[in-house]
Amino acid sequence: MIFKRFVRAASALAATAQETDVAATVQARAAGSAQIVDVREPDEWAGGHIPGALHVPLGELSVRRAGLDPARPVITVCRSGKRSLTAAAELHSAGFTDARSMAGGMNAWVTANQPVER
Repeated sequence: MIFKRFVRAASALAATAQETDVAATVQARAAGSAQIVDVREPDEWAGGHIPGALHVPLGELSVRRAGLDPARPVITVCRSGKRSLTAAAELHSAGFTDARSMAGGMNAWVTANQPVER
């Protein structure tokens, strides 16, 4: 019962998040205009991530978001785009006015032949 409530709450929170696509993320990365935050677990991060991204696992975001600048855009990334939606919504609720999730996550990034750092 508690788990179902948690899942419903997380789904409702994620429903308020905005998404961006790989092309917009590529542009923001090239311009240095956004903070790219990878919210995957350490083993996923070690397997390959967007060069220059910050690694903040989703479970640590509420504590470590203090290290992010709420005045700058944030693009959150995960494997497929689901956890990053939750992360973007959490950041938005915490006062980050421009927090977006990259649709499709690292799966879409790799499919678009974008660089991956290991």
